[in-house]
Amino acid sequence: MVQVNRREIVDTLGSLRQELAARFKVTSIGMFGSVARNEQSSTSDVDLLVEFEESADLFDFVGAAQYIEEALGFKVDLVPARALRAELKAPVEQELIRI
Repeated sequence: MVQVNRREIVDTLGSLRQELAARFKVTSIGMFGSVARNEQSSTSDVDLLVEFEESADLFDFVGAAQYIEEALGFKVDLVPARALRAELKAPVEQELIRI
């Protein structure tokens, strides 16, 4: 990963919100992990916590991940909010940057 400013990633994701909602049924998105903490390395991916409409399916999930990866130029780890394990919820919420 080329070192990228966290603000640039947040701004890019913000510009994608309407498209993500319209095409992939994304209702909210937030960044957590090393990039959110400004501790990324050259091998870091961008960790995103995403909520989808109830009607979203696997195609929406995969499509959103690919769309975001192409827009950012980085590997993305997309985590559906409803799939987040209970023991990880508090630490993720603590560092989450909502977009």
